[in-house]
Amino acid sequence: MSNTQQSSHQSDLVYRLHDKPPFMQSLFAAIQHLLALFVAVITPPLIICQALGIPATDTAHIISMSLFITGVASFIQMKRFGPVGTGLLSIQGTSFNFLGPIIASGLAMKDGGVTTEAMLAAIFGTALLAAPTEMVISRFLHLARRIISPLVSGIIVTLIGLTLIQLGLTSIGGGFGAMEAGEFGSLENLALAGTVLGIIILMNRSRNPYIRLSSILVAMVAGTLLAWYMGKLAPLSGSLPTIALPIPMQYGLGFDASLFIPLVLVYVITSLEAIGDTTATSEVSGEPVSGPVYMSRLKGCVLGDGVNSSLASIFNTFPVSTFSQNNGVIQMTGVASRHVGFYVAGILVVMGLFPAISTLVQRIPEPVLGGATLVMFGSIAAAGVRILSREKLDRRALFIIAISFGMGLGISQKPDILQFMPDIIKNVFASGISAGGITAIVMNIIMPMGKPETDDAADAETQQA
Repeated sequence: MSNTQQSSHQSDLVYRLHDKPPFMQSLFAAIQHLLALFVAVITPPLIICQALGIPATDTAHIISMSLFITGVASFIQMKRFGPVGTGLLSIQGTSFNFLGPIIASGLAMKDGGVTTEAMLAAIFGTALLAAPTEMVISRFLHLARRIISPLVSGIIVTLIGLTLIQLGLTSIGGGFGAMEAGEFGSLENLALAGTVLGIIILMNRSRNPYIRLSSILVAMVAGTLLAWYMGKLAPLSGSLPTIALPIPMQYGLGFDASLFIPLVLVYVITSLEAIGDTTATSEVSGEPVSGPVYMSRLKGCVLGDGVNSSLASIFNTFPVSTFSQNNGVIQMTGVASRHVGFYVAGILVVMGLFPAISTLVQRIPEPVLGGATLVMFGSIAAAGVRILSREKLDRRALFIIAISFGMGLGISQKPDILQFMPDIIKNVFASGISAGGITAIVMNIIMPMGKPETDDAADAETQQA
């Protein structure tokens, strides 16, 4: 960014990075950040728990810990402890990127007769063991960006979105419980999901950025109220304590070999996403996007991602990543002060200590959740397409995309194709994300880079012919 552009961003800001706004203004800005991130934080653990049939009490605990860890992780990123963190208004939250591998692994363990406690222990333990991936990458960012090029990251991000869309459609139909009850895809379920999706679309037609920003939250509230009117709300189950303090390793720690490689790969991609998110946060905050301060923040963000995902595993919830939607809040409000972020972190920590909040979240019907997640998952795939669109899609790139998508989407649709393979092969290529991602990395290394003039000459010969 040029000095002129940076000065322009700084002049647009009401409160800059180290400013301390008055209490009421800080609280108002914090609430806007919470509106932007709340649904994104609670949705991943809710989807995983529903897909794996985890009991309501455990689900409430995991959702509470997602809120709690989101607050702690955001504070670590914003406060910055030594080399850990960005020192910017960087919000973290439970990541959608890990849903596919975790659900696939959990369902496989359930089919093998593993108990819920042992399954959760294996998921959290494997996530903890894979989290140092980001810590290592943070020290070698320049090398990682050479191996995981934008072409490779675009392929993997697109695959993450495309493989998750199937989960969104499952929720729209009523979820796995509706399949067992023979009610999957009922008109009531489709009407609820369609209402949520329609509200999101209508609100995103508005020119008002605040309306667009709150569209998913408003649509889910409206869908839940409609479900209550239709008698589709799940009853409150069990009694929970008023306040629940975090208990480290409540389920213990285990290991699942088939989950390890997919998680490592997703951690790599999450590192690259963190680079983009931190760059965007620096830009909208009027901070440098080049030079030693900027590079230090990039490394701090990726290192913080790894540390915070480790904390998430220890405190019984799923890996976290840096959120990008909060950059839009900074841009709209003109408030880049990280002190506002401390309010956000504090509120999230407090929310995580009250199980009643996560109990209410559990009552959101699956079709309502599906209508919202279809948009979210589609947005992930669209983000991958956007990354790919910035690259020169020559014959080499298109060939790599074709082979990678073929492997990734093929195995995600027909995982039984690997049933006679050795366990090590099945473990490595267990999910479409790992299969397509590894294919993209290998193909990007072994396929020679074509010279621009070669393609131009070939095109000229074709035209003459």
